[in-house]
Amino acid sequence: MQALSERESLLERRHNAQDYSLLWDKLTLAQKFAASSLTQFGYDLAYLRNSNSGSVAILLCDGNAATITGDGEIDTAPNVKIRT
Repeated sequence: MQALSERESLLERRHNAQDYSLLWDKLTLAQKFAASSLTQFGYDLAYLRNSNSGSVAILLCDGNAATITGDGEIDTAPNVKIRT
């Protein structure tokens, strides 16, 4: 039973790694550079929001959000609501 649980855990992590990779591929080059710098401070890429003005990357760190615009502008105090 424990082996099955460990296997499911590994599969879940693998699935999340694939999702992360797909998200990363959708970032602009400027967003990738900015996100790379934020990951050094513990932020993780959570998702992308698309709007008429372009995509915004949302990164999370200990319940705090940061956003990166399509041109790489970082906002570590954005006015966004994060669903939990």
